[in-house]
Amino acid sequence: MLSVSNLEVVYEDVILVLRGVSLEVPDGQIVGLLGANGAGKTTLLRALSGLLDIHHGKVTRGRITLDGERIDHLDPQQIVARGISQVLEGRRVFAEFTVEENLRVGAHTKPNDRAKNLERVFELFPRLLERRTQTAGYLSGGEQQMLAIARILRTGAKLLLLDEPTEGLAPVIVQQIGRTIREIKARGFTVLLVEQNFRFAQTVADRHYVMEHGRVVDMVPNSELSASMGRLHEYLGV
Repeated sequence: MLSVSNLEVVYEDVILVLRGVSLEVPDGQIVGLLGANGAGKTTLLRALSGLLDIHHGKVTRGRITLDGERIDHLDPQQIVARGISQVLEGRRVFAEFTVEENLRVGAHTKPNDRAKNLERVFELFPRLLERRTQTAGYLSGGEQQMLAIARILRTGAKLLLLDEPTEGLAPVIVQQIGRTIREIKARGFTVLLVEQNFRFAQTVADRHYVMEHGRVVDMVPNSELSASMGRLHEYLGV
């Protein structure tokens, strides 16, 4: 289980962005992280994946643990080795590489499992098997999102951090991404899903944390989300 306890993050030594964030992501669940722009969602993902340094940020208080082991002091490679990988907002595939070359890059951390992992990825994403020799930059937005998720699965990740996976996608593709995320859960993966589209998050997540101004201000089980729309309206401004 991933646990975040009283986490504070500061940028440039002066800008306090996370203000005592605490949450838990149980194994085998999909946890939604909701909040308006500027709430601190992406900063939290950077802290979890070890990417704060390149954005001139650092953890100044609190801790992050994975299965009881503290990981907030580790570098990104060490965090990936422990099974946490992130799909960045905007997908960030290598546009000039083919689908298969993108997937090959994702497998560099697990060279002994390359063939097995590739077979598993193509089973989960048959569309990518059809497109394996196509240049990634010519894929549709939904196909690029599938490729981005597939690439981190090739690292051997068990906990996936997904940052706005439905951003800019047509409604029919959003539904397809939702099916993919549910299938990932069914195969034993754990997901922390950052979303502004709470109606999409409702179709996939088991519980939701709501962030506002760098704090977690609410936790809502998915079964209670519809009844909590009034509170979500106040938090998200929607």
